[in-house]
Amino acid sequence: MRRHSWRRLFTRLAIDAALINVAIFFAWYIRYELEITPSVGEGFFYQAYSAYLPFAVILTALAIAIFRFEGLYAPVRGRKFLDEVYTLINGTTTAILLVMAFTFFVRPLVYSRAVYVYAAILMIILLAVYRALNRIRRARDQQRGVGMDRVLIVGAGEVGRALMRNIVAQPDLGYQVVGFVDDDDERGATDIGRFKALGATANLRWLIRDYDVEEIIITLPWTARQKIIAIMELCQRAGITAKVVPDLFQLSLSRVVIDDVGGVPLITIREPSLGIVDSVIKRAMDLILGTLALPIATPMMLFIAALIRLDSPGPIIFAQKRVGRGGKPFITYKFRSMRVGAESEQDQLNGLNEATGPLFKIKNDPRHTRVGRWLRRTSIDELPQIFNVLRGEMSLVGPRPPMIAEVEKYEDWHKKRLEATPGITGLWQVSGRSELTFDEMVMLDIYYIENWSPWLDLWILFKTVPTVLFARGAY
Repeated sequence: MRRHSWRRLFTRLAIDAALINVAIFFAWYIRYELEITPSVGEGFFYQAYSAYLPFAVILTALAIAIFRFEGLYAPVRGRKFLDEVYTLINGTTTAILLVMAFTFFVRPLVYSRAVYVYAAILMIILLAVYRALNRIRRARDQQRGVGMDRVLIVGAGEVGRALMRNIVAQPDLGYQVVGFVDDDDERGATDIGRFKALGATANLRWLIRDYDVEEIIITLPWTARQKIIAIMELCQRAGITAKVVPDLFQLSLSRVVIDDVGGVPLITIREPSLGIVDSVIKRAMDLILGTLALPIATPMMLFIAALIRLDSPGPIIFAQKRVGRGGKPFITYKFRSMRVGAESEQDQLNGLNEATGPLFKIKNDPRHTRVGRWLRRTSIDELPQIFNVLRGEMSLVGPRPPMIAEVEKYEDWHKKRLEATPGITGLWQVSGRSELTFDEMVMLDIYYIENWSPWLDLWILFKTVPTVLFARGAY
């Protein structure tokens, strides 16, 4: 671990220790100075705060040790805030119970049970609030390029490129990629978007020094295991972190579980989290929320229908065949946002396409009507898809339903997004929408499928509101 990493860890430990002691002091103050809780069965014996100092020292040391044992201070990227809160609750409860047991048997003093309760509640609140504020600060810093870890990627093959795209899609990972190396003459000399080609792996020793690299991520195939070992040894001598991405991209890495038998690693591919039970829960949520949304959305849909009728000739609803879960086609409904016959004009506009992969999008599409341009920017044209949701063809949240022509151009790993019911909104819609590349959209869809939970759906629905109101990333 580098010196600044130790400094960062020490700072976090010191802040947590300080907050724990603040919680203990206020727990004592509430109990003995404010006397909010009357004494029940223990009599009232006023104790100065100095009597609680041994309790504070033991609880602080114990809580910090438990937090560290449970991985709270481990440098895990992409850790969810709720996971941190769970660790705080679990660790605080365990520490309080252990201290209560210790004081019960040793009985150095008669400590108030109310102080234990107040201390536990205040510890969880203070430590959680600190982490929430720290996340907000870190996100703002990362937007300015501050506090990012300088990373160099080894390998620009399929796995390496996938990693680069994922870093672009998830800036909260905190990576600032200085560039990549590859022993293929062409790949090692060709920049990939924002990622700079820095030559072959033979240059690593000097690149680490010249670019002040803090972490190296290796994306080479396992056939190059000797080279991987050599690079990891080089990183160890240089005092920097080395990580290896297994060459299992086609297996979707979040479904990989690693066990061991006598020290021999075994790789298991687990089923996607969106299984039968989860699908039933998700369907129930769709029916409940969709039924509640329909009467609210109906007046707006009638108003939009009138605007479309007044704005341009043609049908109000645009029906189109799309591909649903498991590759099954269905008819999706939207408010018409383009002039009649717009689909037949697409071939003439291919040269203006601004999307990547099989997608076709133009920022200022000339086929849009006046009302349609507003509908597309706000995505309100998709309101009729509530009926698709109630019919079970779509979900409120899920991957974007692709057209048949798009699916025909999919690579094998793209097809994993068809494992879920398509949705009106989704993870990629609230993560950049049209500003993302097609591969980044697919990665976010796959992540959603493999990490689905009711809370994730509710979070996406909540994030959709400001995304629609402010037309973020839409065209």
